[in-house]
Amino acid sequence: MRRAQNNKETTRSRAMDTKEKLKQILVKDLNLEEVTPEEISNSAPLFGEGLGLDSLDAVELVVIVQKHFGVEIKDMEEGRKAFQSVDSLAAYIEARTAA
Repeated sequence: MRRAQNNKETTRSRAMDTKEKLKQILVKDLNLEEVTPEEISNSAPLFGEGLGLDSLDAVELVVIVQKHFGVEIKDMEEGRKAFQSVDSLAAYIEARTAA
């Protein structure tokens, strides 16, 4: 029982690290000058009314995810699901990097 709890805590901690890293990368690599990583909500949409990213940012985001996390987003449908929010992108990355 204790081992299962430790695994859940480790997974939760790793997901939090991924989210924080994602926010820092988004601000830096996409040159988001009007927002800090701390101001980005994990559940807010990345595109449109949320963070305000556009289709050009989506192309850059595919490259950024591969460069920083070694995860390839193969098609638009995968990208559409993954790029909904920081939460969804972190979950996508975690699912593909879990050992």
